[in-house]
Amino acid sequence: MESTFTDRRQAGERLADQLGDLRDRHPVVLALPRGGVLVAAPIAQRLQAPLDVLLVRKIGAPGQPELAVAAVVEGQPPHMVVDEALCRDTGADARYLADQERDALKEIERRRALYRHGRLLPPLGGRTVIVVDDGLATGTTMKAALRGLRPAQPAAVILALPVAAADSLTMLARQVDRIVCLSQPSWFRGVGAHYLDFHQVPDAEVQHFLAVLKRTDWSNDR
Repeated sequence: MESTFTDRRQAGERLADQLGDLRDRHPVVLALPRGGVLVAAPIAQRLQAPLDVLLVRKIGAPGQPELAVAAVVEGQPPHMVVDEALCRDTGADARYLADQERDALKEIERRRALYRHGRLLPPLGGRTVIVVDDGLATGTTMKAALRGLRPAQPAAVILALPVAAADSLTMLARQVDRIVCLSQPSWFRGVGAHYLDFHQVPDAEVQHFLAVLKRTDWSNDR
């Protein structure tokens, strides 16, 4: 299968091969947890860049938790992106979204406490930011993540993905300065179908990579 990766780390190593020209720009690597952290780790290692998480939470459709109808991203205040068409098609009404948004914000705060010890995302103004996930299906979660970065005023935003649905990638093109995507299969079967190992990533695995690669003071990386 042309679009199959052995695991998230191998996918990240292949992405790092395509991003080497950014090393001299002293980028910051932001991963969407949890799976995106495993892809982002070898990129951060190769570019000698700090790694952190961009806290965003998908809201799944009623009865279809993997189908993102909305997403909430951290911020002051947090921001929610809604796919209106999917909400209509799946019956995700305003009350459902409000209930799910409350749960999403609770999970974002839990992860902030666990992954960053309660700290907000460090300043990104003027930085080159590489946003990484393990794949892109509907694009709703990533759309929220990218919108959440706007107030931070980064100098450039690069989206790095192992695999993506082509139409979703097109939707996001105007929100970033560059896209690096290794595979856009004509028949997209969901992100997990393109990995041999797509295990559920525990919090402990995320914490491990952040402890190794995260730096709280990024000023020396400029």
